[in-house]
Amino acid sequence: QVQLVESGGGLVQAGGSLRLSCAASGSIFGINAMRWFRQAPGKQRDLVADIARDGSTNYADSVKGRFTISRDNAKNTVYLQMNSLEPEDTAVYYCNMNIDRGSWRSNSWGQGTQVTVTS
Repeated sequence: QVQLVESGGGLVQAGGSLRLSCAASGSIFGINAMRWFRQAPGKQRDLVADIARDGSTNYADSVKGRFTISRDNAKNTVYLQMNSLEPEDTAVYYCNMNIDRGSWRSNSWGQGTQVTVTS
């Protein structure tokens, strides 16, 4: 079994910052891509950022220059530093990891953490 536990969400004013964390635990041989998604009410779940095992990153256009994704492989943890937050960033944020389980890989999700940005 693998568990992803997220933390760091909350309520912040526009222009503020938050840092999300997501730690994986359980039967893990290694972790390939780590990703952050978000889902606003009534909308689809969208990819925000991803980071490969080698540290290369990609960002949605809407967050480029404001958000930074990083990872600590020793801790099986991915982070999302969110700066200059805007009301449009309000959503439930989910982490996602592609995990080596030995003879197979799992695509695992966190439980989600609410981020609310007020104007």
